[in-house]
Order: sequence, then C-alpha cells, then structure tokens
Amino acid sequence: MAVIALAGCSGAPGVTTSALALLLSWPLETGRRMILAECDPDGGAVLHGLLHGTLGDRYGLRNLSVAARRGEFSDAFWRQLIDLSGEGGGDESPRDRLLLPGITDPVQAPSLGSVWKILGQMFRGIEAESAHDVLVDLGRRGAFGPSGVLAEQADAVVVVVRNTLRCLQAAEGRVRALEERIGDVSVLMINEGPYPAGEVQRVLQVPVLATLPHAPKHARVLSDGAEQPRHFTKSPLMKAAGTASNLVIQRAAMRRTRLGGGEVARAR
Repeated sequence: MAVIALAGCSGAPGVTTSALALLLSWPLETGRRMILAECDPDGGAVLHGLLHGTLGDRYGLRNLSVAARRGEFSDAFWRQLIDLSGEGGGDESPRDRLLLPGITDPVQAPSLGSVWKILGQMFRGIEAESAHDVLVDLGRRGAFGPSGVLAEQADAVVVVVRNTLRCLQAAEGRVRALEERIGDVSVLMINEGPYPAGEVQRVLQVPVLATLPHAPKHARVLSDGAEQPRHFTKSPLMKAAGTASNLVIQRAAMRRTRLGGGEVARAR
C-alpha cells in the first residue's frame, strides 16, 4: 500500500513504458487495485500509444480542474479512470489495474495549478482508506515545478535512467536536485548501455533499485500498442518488472517507517 512517483530526465529514458510494465506486473491481493496516474506536464502518452486513440480524449487529468472548482473532485476522479487490467494478456478483466490518462497537450498544464496538491491528497487518501497502490508518472520534468508536490508526498521517488553516457549525464544533476529536495531517491535502470549498475550507482550516488532489460520489441507493446508476442506476460521485460515492483514496494515501506519514526521522535 504505497504511493510511488516515477520521474525521468532528458533523453527519453522510458518512464511511461516502465510505469505500464510495473502496473501490469504489480502484485495485487484480492480486493486491492493499482492506479497509474499520468501526471506529466508535457502530456500523457498512453491514450494515443497503448490505446491507439480509441477512447479519444473523453477521459483524463484535464477534466479534474473543472471538477475541483465545483467541489466535485473525488467523484470526478473515479469517473476518469480507464481499466487496463486486460492489457497484460488476460481474458477477463478484474478491473484492478486502472489508468488516469494525462493531459493531451502541454498548453493544458497551467490550468492544473491548483489540482496537483488536491491530487496528491487524493492519492494519500486512496492509499490510506482503500488500501490501493498509486503509481505516479511524472515524466521528464514533472518532479519539479507545480506538479513536484506529487513527488514530495510520495512514499518513494524512483528515477528511470538508461545506462548510456548521454542519459547518465542528464540524470546526474536531476537526481542530485531531487535528493536535496526530497531525499532518499533511487534509480530504476534500463539496461541499454555499457555501464553496469554499480557504475551507475557510483556516478549518481543513489542506489540502483532494480534493472529492466532493453527490449524494444516488448516495450513497443506498451509504448505504441504493438501486437503482443506470445507469452508476453512471461517475457524478460515483464518478469523483471515484477521483480522491480516488489523491490519498489519494499523501498516505499522502509522509507515510510523511517519517516514515521522521525515524526514520532519530533513529536516527543
């Protein structure tokens, strides 16, 4: 039961594709749900990627700004969710893996200025009252600026990084800034380049929590809605995402315990 923020950096590290892999492989007990919220101020990618634009723009984050002004945010939030439970290859949908689509155009981002904080409170309420997990896709720049409050309120912040020189150079300053502002940041590494996890950890000075393989064929199923190969759910990408999900859950639980203990100490 956690709120996890995924952030990126320049160089197209693959935040949304990684988020979808985690969503579809997240371990869920009966009665629990996993919600992926696209909160990238540059715009969401799932509606016109994985879902091929079949749902238009009827659903999504942009509709919540009007609901917030009307005092109808909570009800409107649940109406904006799309069921992705069947996207992992299952025949039946238990409606336990849900998506809040992001905005469709970056020009819509300024209208969400007052929504980010309310959304963060909503995520915390969902996690506490309904025992659902929330995964927040902040894209390349959403961990900073007005939407950065979602990273600040998360149980864990994970930066998606490819182990190439170009991406590591872009990630170094971004990770350091997040560490200074939030603390306890970790990395999800896409294993595309030549640098091992230990080297990435040394350069970025934060732990590499998990590694996903660079698997373009399977990644395109998630990023572009390409036809699923046979045994997609058992592919190296999805197996690694399942392992990463458990490690992220453990990381969030440890951070929550540590912060909770600090709060108790300060109260005393």
